[in-house]
Amino acid sequence: MNANVQQRDEIAVVVGATGAFGNAIVGRLAAAGLGVVAVARSGDALAALQDRVPGLRACVADIASDSAIAAISAAVNRPVRMVVHGPGVGVAGGILSVPTATMVDAVNIKVGGLLRLTRAVDSLLVDGSRIVAIGGHYGFEPTAYAAAAGVANAALMNVVRQLSLAYGSRGITAHLIAPGPADTERLRRVAADRAALRGITVDEVLAEMLADSSIGRFTTAEQVAWAVSMLLDPEADAMTGSSLMLDSGRRRGLP
Repeated sequence: MNANVQQRDEIAVVVGATGAFGNAIVGRLAAAGLGVVAVARSGDALAALQDRVPGLRACVADIASDSAIAAISAAVNRPVRMVVHGPGVGVAGGILSVPTATMVDAVNIKVGGLLRLTRAVDSLLVDGSRIVAIGGHYGFEPTAYAAAAGVANAALMNVVRQLSLAYGSRGITAHLIAPGPADTERLRRVAADRAALRGITVDEVLAEMLADSSIGRFTTAEQVAWAVSMLLDPEADAMTGSSLMLDSGRRRGLP
């Protein structure tokens, strides 16, 4: 293990560490003084992240597979202050056209992945540890074009609430962060696919997405990382089992 990680008393484990959200979250947690174990499928992408974040420990694992439990467990040997589960899933079209295998894969990655992550670190979770899942507003606001993400994120919210009940007696809290569309390269790829299907420009698709926000903005990776780091505060105990909406004013429904 990297010496810089060994010297820190507590560790954060971040799944999906090499994505846009993961990069920002890793940086925030490292700056907060936690040793960070970064989990992703690509060893090359993890190596590039290590170059930017001194003391980072890389863990190559596929959170969609049960083999990730042993891989993550072997990468940690200190109390785990926080786990962050943030892998992305494909948008893959609306409910009438989405391949059923894609829907199943999305639930496996989001729900099965969170369970694998918590089981990998369970023995090292302590009073005050945080379990954090990055979901998405499509889990609360169904759309005509993001069936897999919507179903998987809705299920993820239910699992977060169940974990808050299961771990509450140990002083461990569970939280969901639900960003809206984020200004990332992935969003622009999705916009390009949607533009091609509809015969309009990418800029027109992005403008429609912005119009869904009451403030006319996309969420940023930095905002998501801020929310994750805020959950380290002891006052966040009261938020266990709840959802923190970072959707830039897109949610219309109540509650």
